Amino acid sequence: QVQLVESGGGLVQAGDSLRLSCTASGRTLSSYGMGWFRQAPGKEREFVSNIGWIGGMSNYADSVKGRFTISRDNAKNTVYLQMNSLKPEDTAVYYCAARREIAPRINLNDYDFWGQGTQVTVSS
Repeated sequence: QVQLVESGGGLVQAGDSLRLSCTASGRTLSSYGMGWFRQAPGKEREFVSNIGWIGGMSNYADSVKGRFTISRDNAKNTVYLQMNSLKPEDTAVYYCAARREIAPRINLNDYDFWGQGTQVTVSS
């Protein structure tokens, strides 16, 4: 079993940056594919980014490409999401997810473990 805890969310202004962290306990993340998803009020949970092995495969939603960067530090059992040039439409609860296979996926149904989420609010 993997427990995931997100942190780093908050209230910022448009154009600001935030770095989200997702720290795991219970298992080492080195063999897990990791992803970030988000859910805005009244909307479905959507894919943001994912990553396989360090320096390997990663993907981004078109809406965040060029602004967000995903990374992982397996020694710290932590995955990060650096979010730059934030926009009001980035406002959502951000969730970290892990899947038992290293290959990253964009479908939330492919993930086995989820964190509780962290709120990101971007004011205009």
